[in-house]
Amino acid sequence: MDFIKEFSENDKFANKIGIELLEVSKGHAKAKMKINEIHLNAVNTVHGGAIFTLADYTFAIAANTHGNIAVALNVTISFLKAVSSGTLFAEADEVSINPKIATYNIRVLNENNELISTFQGMAYRKEKLLK
Repeated sequence: MDFIKEFSENDKFANKIGIELLEVSKGHAKAKMKINEIHLNAVNTVHGGAIFTLADYTFAIAANTHGNIAVALNVTISFLKAVSSGTLFAEADEVSINPKIATYNIRVLNENNELISTFQGMAYRKEKLLK
């Protein structure tokens, strides 16, 4: 899956905010983001946009592992617990896939394995290949 490594490296925003890809396989991805001050909002907790980006990045990696370009069609996120420091981990797992649509569940946890956020994503799978 060398094409996924290149795909990941081309995500300039994720790279800029410190997201790191940890593992990848067909329909699955795991990433982490060490929290620092650029991730904090005005009340000193991780900004919802930073959590969303981590989940969305992991979703994108998992959705593109089959080689077809896959783009978000619909996503929902629930923020369950505030966090101000440490490291966040996102893990995406494919729930279903067909030639045009695939769905994924993404869990965001802290280093204590506490659930911070849940994210559900639906991807549109194009015929064009990443490779």
